[in-house]
Amino acid sequence: MPFVKKKFVVQKKQRAFLYLVKEMGYTHKEAQRMIAKGRVLVNGEPLTKAGADIEGEFEFIYFEPITKGLLPVYETEEFVVFDKPSGVLIHPQNRYTPYSLIDELKFQYGRDANIAHRIDQETSGLVLCAKNKESERDIKIMFQERDMKKKYLAMVHGKFDDTMTVTAPLLRAEDESAIVRMVVRVDENGKASKTEFKRLQYFPDLDMSLVECKPHTGRQHQIRVHLFHVKHPIVGDPIYGQDEKDIVRFLDRELPLQERIENTASPRLLLHASELAFNLYGKDYHIKSKLDFEQVARDNINKF
Repeated sequence: MPFVKKKFVVQKKQRAFLYLVKEMGYTHKEAQRMIAKGRVLVNGEPLTKAGADIEGEFEFIYFEPITKGLLPVYETEEFVVFDKPSGVLIHPQNRYTPYSLIDELKFQYGRDANIAHRIDQETSGLVLCAKNKESERDIKIMFQERDMKKKYLAMVHGKFDDTMTVTAPLLRAEDESAIVRMVVRVDENGKASKTEFKRLQYFPDLDMSLVECKPHTGRQHQIRVHLFHVKHPIVGDPIYGQDEKDIVRFLDRELPLQERIENTASPRLLLHASELAFNLYGKDYHIKSKLDFEQVARDNINKF
């Protein structure tokens, strides 16, 4: 379990956040954030003020990364790239999440290493991670300025056109109903979005197409929604293209795997982040995944 609760003893009264700074190596900002999140407990109760004193025994809940042996596929002095398997979260959803990619990164490269962008849990593929605070800042600026070029591969239902550009605006609705908890939709009031698509191969025996996807904007679920919008949903997508009752069951983790396979033709979302191209510190990088995604897609479809 990445989040652990351990007991510590303070011999001499002092400010709680200063103890975290001096004894545990956190920055002032990090220490104060830990206290604000209720991670420091005295007599079983979380401290409520960053300036509170501690003396004697207290408990501290903190992130202790674990490893499952996932190694980066590319590394420099400033960053690393992991080829994330489908099903692995980028960050823990809560303190009870057993494992996520941030575990591997911090286990291998230390507390200051951080993930620079996100892909969905079910999406596999390349994730760029900074080794230190400085490179994290520079990489995130690069993403904000759209200097990062990304390509994805998707297996979709039906025979896709040779090429297509979709510019439908996307909206993440703020609503309490279950159906929109994770659902993005095309809406004229949404944010401008653009994705270029190119069919790489059509498989008549499956009535499916392997498609290259180039997002020019970085909206949540952008590729998934744009493909659903043009009536070519991604194989294995448990949300876009499914009945509302099954979407809710999936989000509530009540949809049996066999039913999902029957509904979507795959036990996983067949979307893969395949390429990253960018310039950092005056050097050009073009990193490609070595995963044979077509074979992975066929292996998963054959489970149907």
